[in-house]
Amino acid sequence: MARVVIVSARIGAGHDGAARELDRWFADRGAHVVRADFLDLLPGRLGELLCGAYHQQLNTVPRSWDWLLGALGTPALAGVARRFAGLATPRLRELLGDNTDVVVSTYPLATHAVARLRRSNELTAPLVVYLTDPSVHRLCVSPDATLTVAPNETAARQAKALGAGRTLVSRPLVAPAFRPSTGMTERLRLRLAFGLPHDGPLALVVAGSWGVGQIGQTADDLLATGLVEPVVVCGRNEALAEKLRKTGHRHVFGWVDKMPELMRACDVVVQNAGGLTTSEALATGLPVLTYRCLPGHGRANAAVLHDDGIVPWVHSPSELTEALEWLLRRPVKAAG
Repeated sequence: MARVVIVSARIGAGHDGAARELDRWFADRGAHVVRADFLDLLPGRLGELLCGAYHQQLNTVPRSWDWLLGALGTPALAGVARRFAGLATPRLRELLGDNTDVVVSTYPLATHAVARLRRSNELTAPLVVYLTDPSVHRLCVSPDATLTVAPNETAARQAKALGAGRTLVSRPLVAPAFRPSTGMTERLRLRLAFGLPHDGPLALVVAGSWGVGQIGQTADDLLATGLVEPVVVCGRNEALAEKLRKTGHRHVFGWVDKMPELMRACDVVVQNAGGLTTSEALATGLPVLTYRCLPGHGRANAAVLHDDGIVPWVHSPSELTEALEWLLRRPVKAAG
């Protein structure tokens, strides 16, 4: 039985979501899968501090993320980040041992920690880098990877330009529960279960597990169009959920365990350029719009999705109205 080690990170839901589905994919093929969180491999409380700092940055000074990602795209600071990743190698070395057959990384810093062990010949098992976003940053790529798996052709081209070796394009893995609705009966049943209106178009607003970004403004703009009723998912951001309820939004959720069902109860998804959310919505058969997207990787993802004709990037309230009018006029496709 092959031993597969998947290294992810609990920074947002995308990296862990990909790791979870990779776990299922390998397990279905008879592998023994071990999953690890890169943050737990760092010494002391460093992983916890890193996660907290990133979360705080997105909540308080999100525009600085544009600057930071740009800076990390330079060879000098990218090198600093790779050396930082090396702090995880002692625990990573212990985790991998001598009997690991494949290592899969879904998180950039984990990629470089594993790559360091390969360069020093302490690890001979192949390293597979699984890219979780439609766009590719320099830190996502390592020339020491045996294989880089990209979610689209654009990401594959970007990865190769940044030094990736063998690259494969593969449709993003999402949980099987994300499937199209079987019809109006299922949709009405789900709306009743979630306490949603039984008639009228619903726009599902999602912003990742942390509920960061201009979520309140997005909900307000959707309501102002008069075309849809916003259904807002705030993730673990309970303060945001409470604020939205107090300002009069009727359909506000915190953490949702049944996201596939909630998606099937709605008509359109409005997101701020998270790769996992987009993949899940498209697998559910829902149209997706990007609106008020996050700085940095959010804008980079939005640009790729828009340019590839997958998800329109809406830049203003007037464009939002036009996009919704167009989407709601489209005939509903039956589940295949």
